[in-house]
Amino acid sequence: MENSLSIYGINGPLVTVKGKTDLKMSEMVYVGKEKLVGEVIRLSPELATIQVFEETSGLKPGELLYPTGATLSVTLAPGIVSNIFDGIERPLAEIEKKSGKYIDRGFSMDSLDTHRKWQTKLCVKPGDRVSGGTIIAEVPETPAIVHKVMVPPDVEGIVETVVPDGEYTINDTIVTLLLKDDSVKELTMTQKWPIRIPRPNQKRHPASRPLVTGQRILDTLFPIAKGGTAAIPGGFGTGKTMTQHAIAKWSDADLIVYIGCGERGNEMTEVLEDFSKLIDPKSGNPMMDRTVLIANTSNMPVAAREASIYTGLTLAEYYRDMGYHVAIMADSTSRWAEALRELSGRLEEMPAEEGFPAYLASRLSAFYERAGMVENLNGTEGSVTIIGAVSPQGGDFSEPVTQNTKRFVRCFWGLDKNLAYSRHFPAINWLTSYSEYLPDLASWYADNVGSDFIDDRNQMVAILNQESSLMEIVKLIGSDVLPDDQKLTLEIARVIRLGFLQQNAFHPQDTSVPLAKQQKMMETILYLYEKSKALVSMGMPMSVLKEDKIFDRVISIKYDVENDRLDKFDDYKKAIDKFYDDVIARNA
Repeated sequence: MENSLSIYGINGPLVTVKGKTDLKMSEMVYVGKEKLVGEVIRLSPELATIQVFEETSGLKPGELLYPTGATLSVTLAPGIVSNIFDGIERPLAEIEKKSGKYIDRGFSMDSLDTHRKWQTKLCVKPGDRVSGGTIIAEVPETPAIVHKVMVPPDVEGIVETVVPDGEYTINDTIVTLLLKDDSVKELTMTQKWPIRIPRPNQKRHPASRPLVTGQRILDTLFPIAKGGTAAIPGGFGTGKTMTQHAIAKWSDADLIVYIGCGERGNEMTEVLEDFSKLIDPKSGNPMMDRTVLIANTSNMPVAAREASIYTGLTLAEYYRDMGYHVAIMADSTSRWAEALRELSGRLEEMPAEEGFPAYLASRLSAFYERAGMVENLNGTEGSVTIIGAVSPQGGDFSEPVTQNTKRFVRCFWGLDKNLAYSRHFPAINWLTSYSEYLPDLASWYADNVGSDFIDDRNQMVAILNQESSLMEIVKLIGSDVLPDDQKLTLEIARVIRLGFLQQNAFHPQDTSVPLAKQQKMMETILYLYEKSKALVSMGMPMSVLKEDKIFDRVISIKYDVENDRLDKFDDYKKAIDKFYDDVIARNA
């Protein structure tokens, strides 16, 4: 290593080196005598600029830099799942054992446990031709995830030797390959991958299957596809983090990567404690068995916050390559954009709107572009779904991060503080939210849920939109002057809002709802609407229709019908028919 490089200037997390150097862009370097981790972000003939991922107080000009010759990369091997990392893949639980509650600067340790032995089952034999992505071994990483050890993407050759099945560490050689140039390459369970470069795949598939979340307003009104992108913007206290928790717990993704990027420390602590206690409803095992957490709180250095998003993405792509469906929760991309703004300001770049750098849009787009449903190099199918929370200051959706995010995501779940303050959760505003995946997913819903699913959904959205226009009139002159058909629209919209869109995360039947029940609930509400509309057209006033309390009974379906007792919906249909007959009999 060349030790002649020395620090010329320090500006917060940025360090400059003067003169001609052999440094390369994105190269990882160690800075100062404490060997702080840094990355080269700008080069000119006179100066090299390095962003340091740790606190730089106490650094002095003249201290030495140590180039590594390698780009900033993550270690990919068994041991990632159920772990908690910081923004540059340092294992926080292990660090706590060695350095206490606070991470010492320059603290260096392996990302993954290199001494632990894993039960390994080999999947290749001598003479096999293998290439990038070929699965050479399987390791039961947790009860929920089988880790498939793959050939690195850029390697191709013929298997020469294979170790017998048994217990090995991640650095033990398990397979040797004869490459095209007749050299021999030893393969271990470990790969390194640069975090800013997407992992390769064979081809991308169009969106065709939804990520089923168990949240009615998402699954029915604004679905997201596997391999899709969504933004959850909302002001303080509107439920961004809780919505992501619900999706992480109940969605049908195989693996969750939760990136806490620049969030408050106490909020991140809550996430870590919650996830470690949660039981996975699908398997009965701890939720951490299929979760990777990346914690990068607001008091950690900003440069590491910028890197944490890419670290999480690379881990997700690695598991996608094994054939898993991975969902990333990025909470929140606004804090990441603020880190970009701070670094850009220190680099004295020309600011764009609200001080954010001019390249904010391209960085956001590059982040969301890494989502997708793909055919992997080994022929399996996997997906990365990105759900990014956005925290606009003051809840103002017209600010640059929300507006630019909107350009690159196809699903927008806008949270509304008025709904949150009136205890309507999830507080997703059905008038401002949208999903562009509906046309792509329509055939899946028709085949797997019901042929009327999308029609019923569209009818419910139309009723909610009519309610919105009628409320403008009601605010001005009251609801008494409305004709009965419009009063009925308002009443059915109330049933949809309270009985369908509002969901109780603490109720055993309502916290997550299967699609079949969502369909039946829609059918029941719309059947009530049809029957009530027929009565109104016969001249029955709304006051008579409300006497039977049938509207409130339909609202309580979500609690009264168990998720596995869908036959009970027939009773409600009979009750609606009886209500129809009774009203006619009473007013004949």
